[in-house]
Amino acid sequence: MTAFVGTDIDRAASLLASGGLVAFATETVYGLGANAYDAGAVARIFSAKERPEFDPLIVHLGDLRWLPDVVASVPPLAERLIDAFWPGPLTLVLPKTNRIPDLVTAGLPTVGVRMPAHPLSLELLRRANVPVAAPSANLFGQVSPTTARHVAEQLGERIDYILDGGPCLVGVESTILDVSGDLPTLLRPGGLAVELIEAEIGAIRVPSPLSNENEPQLSPGRLMRHYATRTPLVIADREQPPPGNQSVGLLTLVAEAGDERYTAVEVLSARGDLTEAATQLFAAMRRLDARGLDLIVARPVSESGLGRAINDRLRRAARSSSLSRSDGRGLG
Repeated sequence: MTAFVGTDIDRAASLLASGGLVAFATETVYGLGANAYDAGAVARIFSAKERPEFDPLIVHLGDLRWLPDVVASVPPLAERLIDAFWPGPLTLVLPKTNRIPDLVTAGLPTVGVRMPAHPLSLELLRRANVPVAAPSANLFGQVSPTTARHVAEQLGERIDYILDGGPCLVGVESTILDVSGDLPTLLRPGGLAVELIEAEIGAIRVPSPLSNENEPQLSPGRLMRHYATRTPLVIADREQPPPGNQSVGLLTLVAEAGDERYTAVEVLSARGDLTEAATQLFAAMRRLDARGLDLIVARPVSESGLGRAINDRLRRAARSSSLSRSDGRGLG
């Protein structure tokens, strides 16, 4: 079945409620949604994305009154975060209820849950009247979609409907924070800066991003090879010149002297704004990937604010951390 791209929210809601797969815009990226209570519908997500079942999904809420049906308990710290940042790009990992199928959580006793800030996605969830499990609406491991067209290019033949909500305003996935234990722990940097979270609740634990890729993941986005372009991508400082005799693209925060040496250049923010850069990141990666280049060189950004999330996506997309080591290994 070929997915139809449109703005019919009632059709999208009806499909979700009846076991269909619907891609929809959130403020972060486009998600591929299914009724979170329907294990059969959730299984279609994994099939459509070619996603391994050890990688859990995030459950999206349209109403806070649904929360007790999804999570077994909400500690005071989680309540503070919900009051401060929902709706918004923050996913909280909490103990799950039995209503959430194990397939959603990769068999783990916890579930990631959030309330998106995009008005169209909130209305869709409310009309469907069910929590919706939704990873990013792209083939597994590839660049996340920030427009309806991006979704159609990869999944148009595999899903039932694409609800077009325009370009995503945040541009990187939600920040994931585990609040199921004694110490809040960052599982994935994302669209909500860590500094804002710590200003609200104090210091949080930031563990190594490394994980055993053969075991259930604590959250989405932790696999070391993820968000990948088809064209090999490497991370390099500005001092490293592009390799000769190759067609090389550059992904950079701001334009700098010498960038004309590259075949194609994508500037994420002419004014060096990391929020704007996050919004542009995945679309810029897609444009470079479509150029038929031999290599994409990405320059890292400051680790402040949304820079942490940008660098995380670049590291997971990269074949190497330097121009001299483009050997196909992920970053260690």
